[in-house]
Amino acid sequence: MYKVFINDNPIIFTENNNISTKLRVKNFENVDIIELVNELFVLKNNGVCLICKDLKTCWREFKSNFKIQKAAGGKVLNPKNETLFIYRFDRWDLPKGKLEKGESISQCAIREVEEECGVSELTIEEKLKTTYHIFQRKGKTILKISHWFLMKTEFNGTLIPQEEEGIKRVVFKKENEIEEALNNTYGNIKLLF
Repeated sequence: MYKVFINDNPIIFTENNNISTKLRVKNFENVDIIELVNELFVLKNNGVCLICKDLKTCWREFKSNFKIQKAAGGKVLNPKNETLFIYRFDRWDLPKGKLEKGESISQCAIREVEEECGVSELTIEEKLKTTYHIFQRKGKTILKISHWFLMKTEFNGTLIPQEEEGIKRVVFKKENEIEEALNNTYGNIKLLF
């Protein structure tokens, strides 16, 4: 199964004909992908479940409609088991960014967390989910594929938001604060909790 978000509207890809969902269900073969994506850019609280005969084939065909942007980031825990969040575009998010040429996905994840938050001493504990979302920039529709890692840090210095990336705040949140942050975040970030 794949789940792609467009303005928090999910497109779910599955081979399960009997899926139980509140979303509209359509056969992948009967859908105009560009038309569907454009529709989801303007709708609120909507989404669709696409039934595929062959998930890998459907996914490859879907991706062929977009410019692909690879990114990586981290769900970072400190010694108090607090989670690192950034505040950007009036929403809570986790630090991530674009893969640079010649860089591995894990190197990208560590670099982006360091740059966006001013944190260091990061170690990768494990690979988490890969998330997908679609956005538009400069007249192009882009499918962003974000690889996520669970990271730990012993860092206890001052966190510094990367303002040139639009980041207003960087904080470690306690468990009881995370739920509130998840009420004002993106659908793909919620998948990591």
